[in-house]
Amino acid sequence: MPFQSCCRSLVLCLLIGILAVLHASTASAIEIEIEKPGEREFVRDQADMISPEDEQHIKEICDKLLTEKATPIIVITIDSMANHGGEGLRIETFATLLFDQWGIGHAQINGEEWNTGILLLVSKNDRKARIELGGGWGRREDGLCRQIMDQQIIPRFKQGDFSGGIVAGVESLDQMARKLELPAAPQRPAQPSPWWHYAMWAGFVGLAIFTGVSLYRRGSSGWAWAFWAIVFTILGTILYHMATSRGGRGGGGGFSGGSFGGGSSGGGGATGSW
Repeated sequence: MPFQSCCRSLVLCLLIGILAVLHASTASAIEIEIEKPGEREFVRDQADMISPEDEQHIKEICDKLLTEKATPIIVITIDSMANHGGEGLRIETFATLLFDQWGIGHAQINGEEWNTGILLLVSKNDRKARIELGGGWGRREDGLCRQIMDQQIIPRFKQGDFSGGIVAGVESLDQMARKLELPAAPQRPAQPSPWWHYAMWAGFVGLAIFTGVSLYRRGSSGWAWAFWAIVFTILGTILYHMATSRGGRGGGGGFSGGSFGGGSSGGGGATGSW
């Protein structure tokens, strides 16, 4: 009995493996029927979800990011996956196939592994959205993609603001690609001010009083001038580093190439529904 049970388990494992290979082969043979955007077009709004003004804004963001970071963001909206050769597919599979079919991003730049393309796909009637990342991202940014999907895109979609949600998603992906802090989530209910808020204002008042007393008693020789000189020096240093620290990998003085160069999906990203 143990031998027969072991044989049955082996056969079952083999069958599962064969089915998985067949499914992968079938999926890879599917051709997604969407016209690829131009090299610096960035948007294919098949479902008419983006206003003309927002589409222009998106293109400007994407063009600047591609030039400065050699990282393309491609935005695609469709009515449904079934209408484009993806009937029965999960949106993750559909996005992966489309990403690889078009070769979003560049596999290498100047001999360095790159592959930092980004796809934002929205399927209107399926009520699904997907952020798909190139293999160069690995899975490091999955948490940020989930934050972008849950805080920026889907809440606006649920309110019927599809164009605004896509713009917010692109703006956040641009920040992510630049290693900058993501935009704040849209309006939340007002919360009582924390204790440190009042402590901060009390500190400011105290500093103002200290400055006034010091100037009154000692004039220009008082401690107030030295104190504020130190404060502004520290603030200036912080602001300078914030302005000059862009993060991420750059294109070496400006990348002049297009959005498609043999990039491939790495499986990272996030999915949302509304």
